[in-house]
Amino acid sequence: MEKKTQNKTNKMSGQGFSNADTGNKPADPYKQANLDTEVPLDQKIKDLAGFMTSNKFSMMTTRDSKTGYLLSRCMALAATESGGIDLLFHTNTESGKTDDLKSDEHINISFLNSTTGDWASVSGTASIVTDRELVRKHYNPQLKAWFGDLGDGVHDGGPEDPRVGVIRVKMVTAHYAISTKNIVGKVADVAQGAITGKPASVNKLREISEQEVQSWRSSH
Repeated sequence: MEKKTQNKTNKMSGQGFSNADTGNKPADPYKQANLDTEVPLDQKIKDLAGFMTSNKFSMMTTRDSKTGYLLSRCMALAATESGGIDLLFHTNTESGKTDDLKSDEHINISFLNSTTGDWASVSGTASIVTDRELVRKHYNPQLKAWFGDLGDGVHDGGPEDPRVGVIRVKMVTAHYAISTKNIVGKVADVAQGAITGKPASVNKLREISEQEVQSWRSSH
């Protein structure tokens, strides 16, 4: 009996996994209340790119080449390309993450503003670029603190150090949420929702599909 109910619920909800049958009512009312679909693509890209650039620090998730487990590292965004959808990060070419990406190019980059609760998740594919022109274009002298000077005249942490490379992340899809209310408004809305059961409407949840990314890339 339980198995039949599970299959029926999955069909109705369209979910691969479901543990509830809510009939004709939304099982995820928060998403329904906050999903922002009435916005043009250029605005979605502009808002996402602005959020990522202003936050700068992200978590880069790769698949560990030895264990197969997911592994995340904090990375600073160096620059964007293709009108804001593709991301560049400095990397030591001899680090574990380059081994991960050689084994599996799939990657996720996530950003969080801990003050507002705004967040972004970018899924894509990554490549390791060692072209000196690109490295020099985005090089920051502070990188020396991370690479160190090995004292051999070559591996000095400078822009010509062959260890200094760039991870280029090409977006495939993206999901993000930006605030629609200040902190006072959010607290009030959440408090009201806790009392009334009305889902809090505090964010603009936006999704950028693979088709939208391809469309944007073709003109940028």
